[in-house]
Amino acid sequence: MKIKIEIDCTPGEARSFFGLPDLEPIHDAVTAQMKDRMEAAAKAMDPESFMRAWMPGGAGLEKMQEMFFSAMREVGGTQAGSKD
Repeated sequence: MKIKIEIDCTPGEARSFFGLPDLEPIHDAVTAQMKDRMEAAAKAMDPESFMRAWMPGGAGLEKMQEMFFSAMREVGGTQAGSKD
């Protein structure tokens, strides 16, 4: 014997029927707070300010490029010297 019961209700109606709390306001508040934090973090990720924070003495992009190219010249010179 099979008995099939079909109940047509919204999730909110089902929660109230079973006595469960409505967590939607808490979810909305947490989501809004996460959105605000992510927007603030995205604004802080300006490439120039990022480089200043990571380079010693607050050096900018030019200093980073200079260091990169000097390192590449050293590596290139070492490899060229080892082939001879």
